Amino acid sequence: AYGHPEITEVNIGVRNNSGILISGHDLKDMEELLNQTKGTGVDVYTHGEMLPDNYYPAFKKYDHFVGNYGSSWWQQNKEFESFNGPILLTTNCLVPLRKNNTYLNRLFTTGLVGYAGAKHIPDRDKGGAKDFSEIIELAKKCKPPTEIETGKIVGGFAHNQVLALADKVVEAVKSGAIKRFIVMAGCDGRQKTRSYYTEVAENLPEDTVILTAGCAKYRYNKLNLGDIGGIPRVLDAGQCNDSYSLVV
Repeated sequence: AYGHPEITEVNIGVRNNSGILISGHDLKDMEELLNQTKGTGVDVYTHGEMLPDNYYPAFKKYDHFVGNYGSSWWQQNKEFESFNGPILLTTNCLVPLRKNNTYLNRLFTTGLVGYAGAKHIPDRDKGGAKDFSEIIELAKKCKPPTEIETGKIVGGFAHNQVLALADKVVEAVKSGAIKRFIVMAGCDGRQKTRSYYTEVAENLPEDTVILTAGCAKYRYNKLNLGDIGGIPRVLDAGQCNDSYSLVV
């Protein structure tokens, strides 16, 4: 329905418009939110596992879909604060809010996720769409997101896109330019020991390519690891449920 993910440079900066931050895994929610925010002056950003939505052709037609804000789930307490606008949680892990939080009144849930004090968006009627109008109206009254970083990250290396690059990859392997592939995928965590994966990525030989999926990618997808003959050294297949693309 949304096309196959394709190689994409994803903006990680912000614009000077109010915005809505969507987190989780639900592409249908994303489609309906983008349709309902079109022409409203409200921008849309992904967070966490929704980052791969930026790779789908169907979503690239929306010029108010700005890019990705922040990183993985355990940074919510900090990044949801600085976003300033409404946050929509679809299926993602929701970190308990701190007592002094400023975003509970901007937090919306839908689907299976819920939180005491947060507004829940009901499921869609058969053949209909969820109603995100309350989120959109609140967004119009909020400040633009606070910029926490700038630049771009590259992703979109799911099954079909990797097959399209197969000849180039095979040639790089045959020539010795690529000597090994390392799979580092799954869910990120808040423990300080998780920095191990950043250190591994930084210290791998320059002839190594990392295959990744899930929010573990945030441990190394913003490192300047370069490329091998035009092939990025981090190939992001997408969400954790896209890990299948890494093995077939």
